[in-house]
Amino acid sequence: MSDLTHLDAQGAAHMVDIGAKSVTARQATATGRIAMSTTAAAAIRAGAVRKGDVLAVARVAGIMAAKRTSELIPLCHPLPITRVALDLDLDDRGVTATATVGTDGRTGVEMEALTAATVALLTVYDMAKALDRAMTIDGVRLLAKSGGRSGDWTAG
Repeated sequence: MSDLTHLDAQGAAHMVDIGAKSVTARQATATGRIAMSTTAAAAIRAGAVRKGDVLAVARVAGIMAAKRTSELIPLCHPLPITRVALDLDLDDRGVTATATVGTDGRTGVEMEALTAATVALLTVYDMAKALDRAMTIDGVRLLAKSGGRSGDWTAG
Protein backbone atom coordinates (compact mmCIF):
# COMPACT_ATOMS: atom_id res chain seq x y z
CA MET A 1 0.00 0.00 0.00
CA SER A 2 2.95 2.36 0.33
CA ASP A 3 2.78 3.15 -3.42
CA LEU A 4 -0.69 4.63 -3.03
CA THR A 5 -0.18 8.24 -2.03
CA HIS A 6 -3.69 8.72 -0.62
CA LEU A 7 -3.25 5.91 1.93
CA ASP A 8 -1.12 6.12 5.05
CA ALA A 9 0.99 3.26 6.46
CA GLN A 10 -2.09 1.78 8.15
CA GLY A 11 -4.14 1.94 4.93
CA ALA A 12 -6.30 4.87 6.03
CA ALA A 13 -7.18 7.55 3.48
CA HIS A 14 -5.52 10.92 3.94
CA MET A 15 -4.87 14.09 1.99
CA VAL A 16 -1.35 14.11 0.54
CA ASP A 17 1.00 16.74 1.95
CA ILE A 18 2.10 18.88 -1.00
CA GLY A 19 3.75 21.57 1.12
CA ALA A 20 7.30 20.68 0.06
CA LYS A 21 6.50 20.58 -3.67
CA SER A 22 7.55 23.43 -5.92
CA VAL A 23 5.01 25.75 -7.47
CA THR A 24 5.04 25.15 -11.22
CA ALA A 25 2.76 25.88 -14.17
CA ARG A 26 0.49 22.88 -14.64
CA GLN A 27 -2.15 22.06 -17.21
CA ALA A 28 -4.44 19.13 -17.97
CA THR A 29 -6.87 18.33 -20.78
CA ALA A 30 -9.71 15.84 -20.52
CA THR A 31 -12.51 14.78 -22.83
CA GLY A 32 -15.77 12.85 -22.93
CA ARG A 33 -18.80 12.41 -25.13
CA ILE A 34 -22.56 12.22 -24.84
CA ALA A 35 -24.26 10.27 -27.61
CA MET A 36 -27.87 11.07 -28.45
CA SER A 37 -30.55 10.77 -31.08
CA THR A 38 -30.32 12.86 -34.22
CA THR A 39 -33.54 14.56 -33.11
CA ALA A 40 -31.99 15.73 -29.84
CA ALA A 41 -28.81 16.89 -31.56
CA ALA A 42 -30.84 18.81 -34.14
CA ALA A 43 -32.87 20.51 -31.41
CA ILE A 44 -29.68 21.58 -29.62
CA ARG A 45 -28.27 22.93 -32.89
CA ALA A 46 -31.50 24.83 -33.64
CA GLY A 47 -31.74 26.28 -30.14
CA ALA A 48 -35.09 24.55 -29.76
CA VAL A 49 -34.53 22.95 -26.34
CA ARG A 50 -37.11 24.32 -23.87
CA LYS A 51 -34.61 24.78 -21.05
CA GLY A 52 -32.49 27.17 -23.13
CA ASP A 53 -29.08 27.28 -24.80
CA VAL A 54 -27.76 23.82 -23.95
CA LEU A 55 -24.14 24.37 -24.94
CA ALA A 56 -23.83 27.77 -23.24
CA VAL A 57 -25.22 26.42 -19.97
CA ALA A 58 -23.09 23.26 -20.18
CA ARG A 59 -19.95 25.35 -20.76
CA VAL A 60 -20.63 27.49 -17.67
CA ALA A 61 -21.50 24.40 -15.60
CA GLY A 62 -18.21 22.73 -16.57
CA ILE A 63 -16.20 25.82 -15.70
CA MET A 64 -17.94 26.11 -12.35
CA ALA A 65 -17.34 22.42 -11.66
CA ALA A 66 -13.61 22.74 -12.33
CA LYS A 67 -13.43 25.50 -9.74
CA ARG A 68 -15.25 23.36 -7.16
CA THR A 69 -13.58 19.99 -7.73
CA SER A 70 -12.08 19.86 -4.24
CA GLU A 71 -15.62 20.08 -2.81
CA LEU A 72 -16.69 17.06 -4.87
CA ILE A 73 -13.65 14.76 -4.76
CA PRO A 74 -12.79 14.20 -1.09
CA LEU A 75 -8.97 14.09 -1.23
CA CYS A 76 -8.38 16.79 -3.88
CA HIS A 77 -6.64 19.97 -2.85
CA PRO A 78 -8.35 23.31 -3.47
CA LEU A 79 -6.34 24.97 -6.24
CA PRO A 80 -5.92 28.51 -7.55
CA ILE A 81 -7.13 27.78 -11.07
CA THR A 82 -5.81 30.27 -13.60
CA ARG A 83 -7.61 29.02 -16.70
CA VAL A 84 -10.52 26.82 -17.74
CA ALA A 85 -11.35 26.39 -21.42
CA LEU A 86 -14.26 24.15 -22.30
CA ASP A 87 -14.94 23.28 -25.94
CA LEU A 88 -18.23 21.61 -26.84
CA ASP A 89 -18.35 20.09 -30.30
CA LEU A 90 -21.89 19.25 -31.46
CA ASP A 91 -22.38 16.82 -34.34
CA ASP A 92 -25.40 14.89 -35.64
CA ARG A 93 -25.10 12.19 -32.96
CA GLY A 94 -23.93 14.00 -29.85
CA VAL A 95 -21.59 16.39 -28.10
CA THR A 96 -17.89 16.00 -27.33
CA ALA A 97 -16.59 18.04 -24.40
CA THR A 98 -12.90 18.92 -24.11
CA ALA A 99 -11.76 20.77 -21.00
CA THR A 100 -8.35 22.32 -20.42
CA VAL A 101 -7.49 23.58 -16.94
CA GLY A 102 -4.39 25.44 -15.81
CA THR A 103 -2.87 26.51 -12.52
CA ASP A 104 0.36 27.67 -10.99
CA GLY A 105 0.48 25.34 -8.06
CA ARG A 106 1.98 22.44 -6.15
CA THR A 107 -0.27 19.74 -7.59
CA GLY A 108 -1.86 18.97 -10.93
CA VAL A 109 -5.27 19.79 -12.36
CA GLU A 110 -6.16 16.42 -13.90
CA MET A 111 -9.19 15.99 -11.63
CA GLU A 112 -10.38 19.51 -12.41
CA ALA A 113 -10.24 18.86 -16.16
CA LEU A 114 -12.04 15.52 -15.79
CA THR A 115 -14.68 17.10 -13.56
CA ALA A 116 -15.24 19.99 -15.98
CA ALA A 117 -15.77 17.67 -18.95
CA THR A 118 -18.04 15.31 -17.00
CA VAL A 119 -20.26 18.00 -15.49
CA ALA A 120 -20.61 19.69 -18.88
CA LEU A 121 -21.85 16.38 -20.31
CA LEU A 122 -24.20 15.81 -17.37
CA THR A 123 -25.62 19.28 -17.97
CA VAL A 124 -26.27 18.46 -21.64
CA TYR A 125 -28.12 15.35 -20.45
CA ASP A 126 -30.17 17.30 -17.93
CA MET A 127 -31.16 19.97 -20.44
CA ALA A 128 -32.02 17.56 -23.29
CA LYS A 129 -33.41 14.55 -21.41
CA ALA A 130 -36.98 15.40 -22.40
CA LEU A 131 -35.91 14.74 -26.01
CA ASP A 132 -33.85 11.60 -25.41
CA ARG A 133 -33.64 9.75 -22.10
CA ALA A 134 -31.40 7.08 -23.68
CA MET A 135 -28.40 9.41 -24.09
CA THR A 136 -25.13 7.84 -22.97
CA ILE A 137 -22.02 9.47 -21.56
CA ASP A 138 -18.76 7.66 -22.18
CA GLY A 139 -15.12 8.01 -23.09
CA VAL A 140 -14.32 10.37 -20.23
CA ARG A 141 -10.54 10.33 -19.96
CA LEU A 142 -7.42 12.38 -19.50
CA LEU A 143 -5.81 13.40 -22.78
CA ALA A 144 -2.73 15.20 -21.50
CA LYS A 145 -1.07 16.81 -18.51
CA SER A 146 1.98 18.99 -18.14
CA GLY A 147 4.07 20.38 -15.31
CA GLY A 148 5.09 19.07 -11.96
CA ARG A 149 7.65 16.55 -10.86
CA SER A 150 6.35 13.78 -13.12
CA GLY A 151 6.52 16.03 -16.19
CA ASP A 152 4.41 15.84 -19.31
CA TRP A 153 2.11 12.99 -20.28
CA THR A 154 -0.07 12.44 -23.35
CA ALA A 155 -2.60 9.66 -23.89
CA GLY A 156 -1.57 7.09 -26.48
